[in-house]
Amino acid sequence: MQPFARQAREFLTYLKVEAGLAPATIEAYGRDLSDLQEHLESGGIHDAAEVSPQDLADHLRDLHTSRDMQPSSIARHLAALRVFYRFLSANGVVEDAPTRLLETPTRWKRLPGVLSPKKMKALLDAPAPETGRLWLRDKTMVELMYAAGLRASETATLRTNEYNPTLGVLLVTGKGSKQRLVPIGKPAQEWTDRYLKELRPELARFEDGRDQNRLLLSNTGRPLERVAVWQIIRRLALRAGLRDVHPHMLRHSFATHMLAGGADLRVVQELLGHADIATTQIYTHVDRSRLREVVRKHHPRP
Repeated sequence: MQPFARQAREFLTYLKVEAGLAPATIEAYGRDLSDLQEHLESGGIHDAAEVSPQDLADHLRDLHTSRDMQPSSIARHLAALRVFYRFLSANGVVEDAPTRLLETPTRWKRLPGVLSPKKMKALLDAPAPETGRLWLRDKTMVELMYAAGLRASETATLRTNEYNPTLGVLLVTGKGSKQRLVPIGKPAQEWTDRYLKELRPELARFEDGRDQNRLLLSNTGRPLERVAVWQIIRRLALRAGLRDVHPHMLRHSFATHMLAGGADLRVVQELLGHADIATTQIYTHVDRSRLREVVRKHHPRP
């Protein structure tokens, strides 16, 4: 085994055993290191200790030019490499981490796509009885995603006991296994209650435990996969006459519409589960209509 491959494997083992990171995070780090390894080996470099800042800069530039990776993704990729080299430095593999001289690419250079309230309503209305026996599940899914600003992965992993119908809240498990309580509105509650009463018992008819207590199930009674969430949203968007719609756009729309309606930025941060409010602030740049209205209403010379 080449030195870099061994070093990467030891690092990933450390993340799992010592750091206790979520499997999805460890998988993402593994992909980032595989990308770097491929780039380095094409230049004849097989040891992380031999890597220079210029090698890493060339790799990051290649991610942008050859793979059209966005600045936000490159920034996340660089963050993984910095953690990797901190690990190598702590274990005496390198003395001077080559990542220290690299600047983080500008994040959120492109504003996130957002659906207008009218288009959002069209998407919410897309599931209907004539679309098939699973329409009630699809309706519940899209209502919950918009009501709580859920990621696709959070939607797929919701469990029945994480929905409290009395309080009207969801217990959402986000990135890094961090949990947050998110209240949902009456439409989402009503559709969820109806789905749990009318359809889920039929989908969960199997007695082998295949449903894993997940809220949203497939036709075969198994948990709805993340990729299935993408496929369902794409299908509903086409039915609603919308293009280029993906699950994260519902999360973007949730945050943008909340802020446009007057919600406090810190509240939206909590609802989205963002560790850093800077991540939430991007949504203040998406819709300027409320800012214009505030100026018109309150400035002495509007």
